[in-house]
Amino acid sequence: MLKLIAIGSMIALAVPAVAAAQTGAAAAPAQAVTGTRLDVTATGTSRRVPDRVRISAGVATRAETAVQAMRDNAAHMNRVRAALRQAGVAELDIQTGTISLSAAYSYPEDGPAIFQGYDAMNSVNVLLREVASAGPILDSLVAAGVNRIEGPRLVVSAPEPALDEARTAAIATARTRADLYARALGMRVVRVISVSEVPESLITLDIGVPAYEALQPAPTRIDAGEQSLQAAVTVSFELR
Repeated sequence: MLKLIAIGSMIALAVPAVAAAQTGAAAAPAQAVTGTRLDVTATGTSRRVPDRVRISAGVATRAETAVQAMRDNAAHMNRVRAALRQAGVAELDIQTGTISLSAAYSYPEDGPAIFQGYDAMNSVNVLLREVASAGPILDSLVAAGVNRIEGPRLVVSAPEPALDEARTAAIATARTRADLYARALGMRVVRVISVSEVPESLITLDIGVPAYEALQPAPTRIDAGEQSLQAAVTVSFELR
């Protein structure tokens, strides 16, 4: 994305002021644009292999009464938490996700709704710090009574270095494009007027597609794949 703005008169630009209170010096006045302003938005990308897995695992139970449904559900979840501890998952990596209770009905084509009991649902959000262990842990959770699984969401535990690489690449791309447009216009890049980061662009995109394989007879396997971390910047240049 780019914009060319021909400047026919002196225009004052808002630029960050120097911390005059700390240095004791007065802030320098903004330098006016006397040429053509070019705005370029560019994206940079860096790639990493995810090293963490986030999943949601839960148990859904049904009973004739609400109290019994919740009791049965709690008993199942105690076994699930015990399986997580046995697998070496730290308490700080286990967080309650959802607890719900609702009446269940069936709806025949003819006739009124029929009460079936109460459905209780309880789930935990789990951070697994080794991708290789995620599949076996999921299998152990199913063996412990889990019948609801969401995920996996694979993440990079330390994204900032990768994002800094993406930011550097975005700046380089913006400058290359600016030089290209300047040459096409028979001009040259005089200076950078401003730089701003596009916050919404700091996202992680899945490149490899992690997936579950059949639980039985084969064990569950989670493939880490590769993720692309992106950053975007908007840079304003003055051309003459």
